[in-house]
Amino acid sequence: MATADGTFRYKERFGDDMARTYFRRVRDRAVSSVGLGTYLGDPTDAVDDAYYETITTALESGCNVVDTAINYRNQRSERVVGRALADADADREEVFLSTKGGFVPFDESRPADPGRFVGDEYVDSGIVDSADLAHGSHAIAPGYVEDQLDRSLRNLDVDTIDLYYVHNPETQLDERPREAVYDQLEATFERLERRVAAGDIQHYGVATWDAFRVPQSHEHFLDLGELISRARAAASEVGNTATHFRGIQVPFNVLMADAFTMASQDGPEGDQSVLWYAHEAGLNVFTSASLAQGQVLDGIPDAVDEKLRGDTPAQRGVNFARSAPGVTSALVGSTSPEHVRENVAAGTYEPMGADAFDAVFE
Repeated sequence: MATADGTFRYKERFGDDMARTYFRRVRDRAVSSVGLGTYLGDPTDAVDDAYYETITTALESGCNVVDTAINYRNQRSERVVGRALADADADREEVFLSTKGGFVPFDESRPADPGRFVGDEYVDSGIVDSADLAHGSHAIAPGYVEDQLDRSLRNLDVDTIDLYYVHNPETQLDERPREAVYDQLEATFERLERRVAAGDIQHYGVATWDAFRVPQSHEHFLDLGELISRARAAASEVGNTATHFRGIQVPFNVLMADAFTMASQDGPEGDQSVLWYAHEAGLNVFTSASLAQGQVLDGIPDAVDEKLRGDTPAQRGVNFARSAPGVTSALVGSTSPEHVRENVAAGTYEPMGADAFDAVFE
């Protein structure tokens, strides 16, 4: 698992080449503010090989945040992350590793009959009740999430995951009331608190797409304050003195800035964006889709682009995401060692200051 000593050793190795704010904190760990995502790509051996090279390059270039999920590329992404972690010139204690559970994963390739696979592998085996499945492919029930966590530990071949996310819990809102989703999340948080005590994970959180960047009236809205409250109740139930609910993941980029502009969360002094709410609540924020799967490269408005530092559109796009208040690390997906070097090099430039970032939206 990532440790304070290990991550600060990593920071000392690469920090002199980076701008002052490149490394940030998750509790007492030092983490790079450019992270590597592993969602993109087909589930093929060729893409596995490309990811292996990309992940090792990232870890050996100054990026010590790696994010994945069990369903990414039919479990292949987790497995190649595990191989790269074992072989890269970086100790496990230096790397902050996150993964997710929620969407039912296939195994290596898409089965001819997905519905039958889900029934045989998960429902008939008793791992998940069919009533807990949304769209036949997503669950956040405690027993199911624990099963997914165990599979992720095996796929990654690690003893401990640093941050484990419940993946897109808002998917459940399509088929059950919001209060029922909160109740199920609290039960799952209780299981995750126990897994923290067992040493299987260090922290947990939620990775979302819509939940925190839509208005309260939206069918996919979730209240972050309520999730924090449920996590505190879960920690209390298992006898933990404090919750280990530590991080959230939200999409954020120059073309999709709702996490900053949408005041959807009920703050102590009025409605505020999820970025500000999370920052004031002491949570770490990891941004997904930081380059919008490449769309940002052709779409940074001139008025914004001129305020950003970086030699390439990718670097300026990454630095936009890194500039937002409360962002710990901007995740960028890539299967190219050259691109990951370019993205990490964005960290040699200071991001925008708070006033300059705010001015973008005036």
